[in-house]
Amino acid sequence: MKNYEAAVLRQKDGHFVIETIHMEPPRPHEVIVKIAGVGLCHTDLVVRGGNYPIPFPMVLGHEGSGIVHMVGAEVTAVAPGDHVVLSFGFDSQCKNCMNGQPAYSDQFFARNFSGRRPDGSTPLTDDQGEELSSYFFAQSSFGEYAIAPEESVVKVDPEVPIEIMGPLGCGIQTGAGAVMNALACRAGTSIAVFGAGSVGLSAVLAARAVGCTEIIAVDVVERRLAIARDMGATHTINGSLENAVDRIVEITGDGAQYALDCTGVPAVVRQSVECLRLTGMAGLLGVPSPGAELTLELRTLLSGRGIRGIIEGDSVPRSFIPELVALWKTGRFPFDKLIKTYKLAQIEEAIHATETGDVVKAVLLP
Repeated sequence: MKNYEAAVLRQKDGHFVIETIHMEPPRPHEVIVKIAGVGLCHTDLVVRGGNYPIPFPMVLGHEGSGIVHMVGAEVTAVAPGDHVVLSFGFDSQCKNCMNGQPAYSDQFFARNFSGRRPDGSTPLTDDQGEELSSYFFAQSSFGEYAIAPEESVVKVDPEVPIEIMGPLGCGIQTGAGAVMNALACRAGTSIAVFGAGSVGLSAVLAARAVGCTEIIAVDVVERRLAIARDMGATHTINGSLENAVDRIVEITGDGAQYALDCTGVPAVVRQSVECLRLTGMAGLLGVPSPGAELTLELRTLLSGRGIRGIIEGDSVPRSFIPELVALWKTGRFPFDKLIKTYKLAQIEEAIHATETGDVVKAVLLP
């Protein structure tokens, strides 16, 4: 495999620098994809902050999409020229994977956050021959190419703009899947979404698509609340100005049937549970700070209320991502309205715009 350019991160809280790196040829069950676009996700920034034990230097990026460039000798799912979205890694053999729950793979952490293949190797080196941590979410797609295991590669309709489809592989399937799969929200019910970033707004879009009648978005950034209204939120609450729990109860009459926390902030998580009606269910999507703890009054849960963590929207990527593409084609899931594109060399500019809330979902183009 020839050399190519990628964004390399060499130290904790450092800047991404475009470097020339080298990739090994694909192994029998690996696929090399020429990247057309890659989403910038909050999890990339969490890893940059050193909150996961991935050795530096590294290549991150885990919402890649593009065209299959080369396949290993035993790959059967895709062929060169196919348009694909890259999603998370899983082992395929554990009980949860065998039961159609790959996001809860026994090896989820090892396959997505170790910086290595399952055998401990890495396919990437820099121009001095130094190993680079890679295989981040089974892809490391902040570059012109990415290498991924066959099971993480999802073939999609070649007629759609492949450069913006990458976020379907993580953030957008997480928010949408939380509504459609994990909570299985029913038409005519109410939902409160705490955090109107790309994951929360994807949940708002999905709630509208499934027919929720009261869709309440909570955030502290007015511009994001305005976007939430455009995406289908029937009500918005600025959590810095109003008591979100009281306001949600006022809007719904007895509390929300469903709630999602997309912040990982313990005080907000607590609100997502306390705003529920009896028998309501809260889903937790946000990435908390290391050591974060949640306290609840036990009686909050004694009336049928529930709380559960959700990974990747309980999605089976090979079936769910094409479903989201089909919804997008009909105009019922316009996630593209959340996207602003940047060149890969502008990655630091894209990060700044994301952290300040000026952009909901940045997509980097090689």
